Amino acid sequence: MVNTKVNLCGLLLDNPVIPASGTFGYGYEFNELYDINILGSFSFKGTTREPRFGNPTPRIAECASGMLNAVGLQNPGVEKVISEELPRLKECFHKPVVANVSGFSLDEYTEVCAKLDKEEQVGILEVNISCPNVHGGGMSFGTSCESAAEVTKAVKAVTTKPVVIKLSPNVTDIVSIAKACEEAGADGISMINTLMGMRIDLRTKKPIIKNKTGGYSGPAILPVALRMVYSVYEAVNIPIIGMGGISTAEDVIEMMLAGATAVEVGAANLIDPFASKKIVEDLPVVMEKYGINNLTDITGGAH
Repeated sequence: MVNTKVNLCGLLLDNPVIPASGTFGYGYEFNELYDINILGSFSFKGTTREPRFGNPTPRIAECASGMLNAVGLQNPGVEKVISEELPRLKECFHKPVVANVSGFSLDEYTEVCAKLDKEEQVGILEVNISCPNVHGGGMSFGTSCESAAEVTKAVKAVTTKPVVIKLSPNVTDIVSIAKACEEAGADGISMINTLMGMRIDLRTKKPIIKNKTGGYSGPAILPVALRMVYSVYEAVNIPIIGMGGISTAEDVIEMMLAGATAVEVGAANLIDPFASKKIVEDLPVVMEKYGINNLTDITGGAH
């Protein structure tokens, strides 16, 4: 009998599979299709201080082996997340959840994190300093070591739960930024967010997405994500949640061998709402195929 349990920042997960923020709503939508308690956890929709409608449409474009999105952090704001979404989530998901937080200032990051830190259901705070689809926030904090460290320190000062910093691949040196976050007190690193991309409509001769650019995700970015996780694993001593193109149990094993303790599944959920369920169910079979008894043994095994 194989053991799929992993320890992520002090949380014992039944398996390392975590649907990624923005691809799984608040969980209850997917719970109508299957019992989401089979998941290790999930990261709910990115939360900001104020409600956000998001970017104008169209904000999705199809690509070979993936998709572009520029949703723009659409969410009801932290107060409604706490008063409405979390109680509804608690009815169907009985494990600690990952709270994804975005902001447009240090004050916003700290305020939203401090509020969500007090919520019983929240097990980990995933601080997104890497959203490529908003202007003046998100990724602007994640493109330099100094600003990434500043956000990390500020959030750690007002929280008690593990803080995982979500990094952007749209930088020259992701390793230095990861190290800066670790030195500033981060409990873990979450990577990679989407790659910036564009599609152009040949009929209108204009960008398909109203925002012009969007985040590219899907199977095509897996090799990029693996390379970055591999490099960061060699530089830091805190856990990594690896993501980027994961759509099968084999991808999970590959990402863990590169250095991930757990993984997030993103675009695959939008293509097939049962994707994460299938990965969880396939994981023991794939582990047996490759002679893996305990998943905890393979993190960083490719080094």
